[in-house]
Amino acid sequence: MATQGYLLIDKPKNLTSHDVINILRKITGVKKIGHAGTLDPNATGLLIIGIGREFTKKLGYFASQVSKEYEAEIILGETRDTFDAEGAVIRVNSLVPSLDQIKLVLEKKIGRQKQIPPKFSAIKIQGRKAYELARKGESFMLKPKDVVVHSIDLLDYNYPKLKLLLKVSSGTYIRSLANDVGDMLSCGAYLNELRRTKIGKYSVCEADKLENIKPENWQRFVRLEI
Repeated sequence: MATQGYLLIDKPKNLTSHDVINILRKITGVKKIGHAGTLDPNATGLLIIGIGREFTKKLGYFASQVSKEYEAEIILGETRDTFDAEGAVIRVNSLVPSLDQIKLVLEKKIGRQKQIPPKFSAIKIQGRKAYELARKGESFMLKPKDVVVHSIDLLDYNYPKLKLLLKVSSGTYIRSLANDVGDMLSCGAYLNELRRTKIGKYSVCEADKLENIKPENWQRFVRLEI
């Protein structure tokens, strides 16, 4: 059975992507393991894992070159400093946008654009992670990134909850997009739940649950090609 290759994992909530790597290192006994794109601890969904040097080298393609799909639940009426449910409330607004207003704003968010990443993110500022600086209250600016929002499908709207299906380029922060939508609607918004459903052509429906992978069976889940 293969001792190197890929795993498709459905990441559970309350684990960082690096937590998943550490768990898999203990299960497999392999040190050289990586993933193709971080998910926040609160997020769930598809992680592509590379096991062994040959396969971790190939992860850059999935991390930076392919589009990704997410299901997102956004809460309107509040602005939070982290742009997600973990953050402190900055502002509360009782304005209730209409469905037509929301559709118009979502339409404006489709396409190539500059996006400012959240200050509470792992982006490095002179060798230090942005979220470490933000937690200390230090002042800094993050450069806008070029991203592409390929599509946004409105799945449901029942104020204050707005549920979307988004297809975006690698490097797009759904938290930032949620915050932008709140600003454009003049009511504020934050990302409450996030699930990555696809990376390129690979779906979370093909992924394995982390709890099913054991020291005695992990090799059965390894894929030599994806």
